[in-house]
Amino acid sequence: MSQPAYNFKFIIVGNSAVGKSCLLLRFDEDRFQPIHDVTVGVTFSIKMLNIDGKDIKVQIWDTAGQEIFRSITRSYYRDSACAIIVYDITDRTSYEKVGDWIRDVRNLAPPDCQLVLVGNKLDLAAQRAVQTNEAADFADQHNLLFFEASAATGDNVQKLFNECVQAVFGRAGNSGAGVKPEQNIVINDKKKEQGACC
Repeated sequence: MSQPAYNFKFIIVGNSAVGKSCLLLRFDEDRFQPIHDVTVGVTFSIKMLNIDGKDIKVQIWDTAGQEIFRSITRSYYRDSACAIIVYDITDRTSYEKVGDWIRDVRNLAPPDCQLVLVGNKLDLAAQRAVQTNEAADFADQHNLLFFEASAATGDNVQKLFNECVQAVFGRAGNSGAGVKPEQNIVINDKKKEQGACC
């Protein structure tokens, strides 16, 4: 692949155990790992995509949901072109915290950062604690893109990431938020601890 025309920075946020890392793993490697390392601080993945003949490098930063890491992860909101806010459709509390995540993004990310609300664990719809229409209405009121998805089955995962990239790409000419020419990235190693998320 040739030198990317764009370098987009995405960040995934939400409460612990909603399946943020599982969504990223499904998008990046098309696999599901129900028990894996709990994210400590931040981890990231890079995906190369081609949109309308343009090569795009997407850096996707997966953040820890635990409160103890919030001061660390907040620094990664800067220069984000897109913030994906994840809740668990079977966990009402994770949905009720979405407003806090939106406030963090709007306070710390660029003003034109695209916000996306994702209800994960669609495969567990029989245990649903948050109705689709409720979350969709909330997303409309707050000007968010909205998806329900399943990292376990892969339902809507490619679609949500691809539509996020398309939305950012559509605004790339008018926005500097998280949209940069190719550059080198230096990452600190992050420790992991064993746990389950999804």
